Amino acid sequence: MSITAKFEKLGVDAAPGQEVRLGAVAGARMIGEPLSGHPVDFSHGDVDAHKPAPGAFEAFEAGVQAGGAQAYTEYRGAMAIRETLAEQLAAFTGAPVDARDRMIVTPGTQGALFLAVATTVARGDKVAIVQPDYFANRKLVDFFEGEMVPVQMHYAEAKSGAGLDLTTLEEAFRAGAKVFLFSNPNNPAGVVYSADEIGRIAALAGRYGATVIVDQLYSRLRYAGYDYTHLRAQKIDADNVVTIMGPSKTESLSGYRLGVAFGAAAVIERMEKLQAIVSLRAPGYCQAVLNTWFAEPEGWMAARIAAHQAIRDDLVALFRDIDGCSVREPGAGSYLFPELPELSIAPGDFVTALREQAGVTVTPGTEFSPHSGRSVRLNFSQDHAASVAAVKRLAVLVERYRV
Repeated sequence: MSITAKFEKLGVDAAPGQEVRLGAVAGARMIGEPLSGHPVDFSHGDVDAHKPAPGAFEAFEAGVQAGGAQAYTEYRGAMAIRETLAEQLAAFTGAPVDARDRMIVTPGTQGALFLAVATTVARGDKVAIVQPDYFANRKLVDFFEGEMVPVQMHYAEAKSGAGLDLTTLEEAFRAGAKVFLFSNPNNPAGVVYSADEIGRIAALAGRYGATVIVDQLYSRLRYAGYDYTHLRAQKIDADNVVTIMGPSKTESLSGYRLGVAFGAAAVIERMEKLQAIVSLRAPGYCQAVLNTWFAEPEGWMAARIAAHQAIRDDLVALFRDIDGCSVREPGAGSYLFPELPELSIAPGDFVTALREQAGVTVTPGTEFSPHSGRSVRLNFSQDHAASVAAVKRLAVLVERYRV
């Protein structure tokens, strides 16, 4: 694959937070007057509506005051911070974490994902990819010239769990896939894998010697009635799994660009070698902010979950009131992935019309799977009243362009 072709596949115009915001609606004639209301960008969470975890800035300031010792940590991150994190992450995930040899601090979870894929996927390698799943997964496999083996997640029909097609996953391993990449809770649908699904993934990885990279970015933002099973705490060899987490989303600390990967020692070692020539380390002063992670004031996390659950419930109800629209209630995270009814314009044109006529920005479903053309993703970590009003405007646009 040529350099030009590789980068053409990395288009960012429709990626979350980067939608084209200028130009006329392509193929969509304006019907009726523009809808007024406070603009809402559902492509990413609003850290003004949901403030960063308490003490974050003070921890950053302390890092600055520490000077060079904090600015120039070892490439894996400051050892003292990793040791603290190891205790917290072990307690949270239910399995020991080795701070010295099996953990690395990265520039955001996106940095961790890039490094993990880069160190496990070479040209021609087969990689099992869930559809739908995080938009960067398939782009990274494409970039490193791996061969994607799609595994469908039938989340809409599943009565519980994520609805992963485990038979197809085993077929992918049997066909030679040596890496399996997925998010739990799933981004974009917000569904949580059941204990049975996670147990069977662990068993399959062990049987076929595959490396599993699991993105657990939203695993702290879990709603009442939904259980969560950590893959690394199941019967899976520690050398077969890499877990990625970070405080960017639930804790609203995206601006500090912090992520953590922990698991297979050989993969972590290669990630460090690559990070050393890509970014050297996660931002040194920002690393100090990790001292606030899992150390929020009592009741803070419960209040954050309750606030998001209230928004989730209102938006799910609004989408279910739209004739022909289907949406599954997310069990964790802050994403909704409704499937809209058939419209008279192309899905991409509807996304543009929605932004230009109603001031509502969403991410097209095709960013997450080629099979999700009628779906859109919303990050509902927003102002509650504004997000409700925005979805009501979306419903009006659906009626304007309904077949």
